[in-house]
Amino acid sequence: MSGMRLLDGSEAIVEAAIMAGLRFYAGYPIAPATELLEYMAEKLPSVGGVCVNADTEIEAVNMALGAAQVGARAATGSCGQGLALKQEAIAEAALNETPLVVFNMARNQQDYFQATRGGGWGDYHTVTYAPKDLHEAVELTHVAFHVADKYRVPVIFMGDNLLARTQMGTSLPVPELEKLPAKDWALDGTMGGTGASRWIWTFGGGKANRPGVGPDGYWRQIAEKFQRIARDEMRHEQCFCEDAETVVVAFGSAGKFVEHVVRELRKEGMKIGFFRPITLWPFPADALDAATRDAKNILVFELNAGQMIDDVRLSVEGRRRIAAIGGVSFDDSGLNLGPLLDADIIRERILAQLSGQPLRQLPYTGMGAYL
Repeated sequence: MSGMRLLDGSEAIVEAAIMAGLRFYAGYPIAPATELLEYMAEKLPSVGGVCVNADTEIEAVNMALGAAQVGARAATGSCGQGLALKQEAIAEAALNETPLVVFNMARNQQDYFQATRGGGWGDYHTVTYAPKDLHEAVELTHVAFHVADKYRVPVIFMGDNLLARTQMGTSLPVPELEKLPAKDWALDGTMGGTGASRWIWTFGGGKANRPGVGPDGYWRQIAEKFQRIARDEMRHEQCFCEDAETVVVAFGSAGKFVEHVVRELRKEGMKIGFFRPITLWPFPADALDAATRDAKNILVFELNAGQMIDDVRLSVEGRRRIAAIGGVSFDDSGLNLGPLLDADIIRERILAQLSGQPLRQLPYTGMGAYL
């Protein structure tokens, strides 16, 4: 594909996923992830892929898990409510060392804990990418499949309603990524009865893969792998932090709005900076600590009751510097972002916090009630 095309976020993500090698997708319709499923159903068969509209979210994730275990690049998707039903299988993917991409087209930013803390069993993490716009979403879709295969882990792509349904021009660029080895662990049915048969489960990977390791040694290897990922795969973006007295931290779509406000305030002479974690896990703690070392104030903007702020507090010294300026913000449907994602309101909340004024409670206007 070449040239610029006008696409909404869901279609661009699907086309990027197919370009990245996705060949199996299973999901269940639930807004705002339904468009992802619809585009998958339309486009995957044309490249020899399979899209399944499963009867339940649990069936969908386990179908994708099975497809991944035979070596296909596979994915599933939903919003946070649907992903809640997938948590056991996501943990199994991590502990079984099965690469799987999980798209969360979230209804807001309230799934941060779900993505970074998880709800399954065992010592595992889910690498989580949170793009700020369609252009970055295209890039991170490729990266998500690459990292999933590189480390044999589940990877969460954290989108939202704004990303899913906003149209932008894109050329669907393909990032340069290292070549990965063949999937010699995949269950292809060729080694049965040989004494070197493969299996995939949470106690290890089969006779040929880890003879004599046992569950203790196997789980230690899993833990060490996630330590390597935490060291090597974290991503972030920052600007104006070198002389900033105040640094505002935000992620995902909200990050783009906050960055705009920070740039406007810089033009007015305010010493203010911006920091955005691109990987929610691994959280870029060292980078945030360095970026805020000389800042007097660290303001956290997120569209929830306070979740990422926990990781900010764990990353930097001096909790008194840290204050939340976001909040819950939905429209009446409960499906869309509310008015807190407005540049003027973000600006107002930054200035109010710095001047010691209470954050204004937005009035109910038929568009929802907000903190």
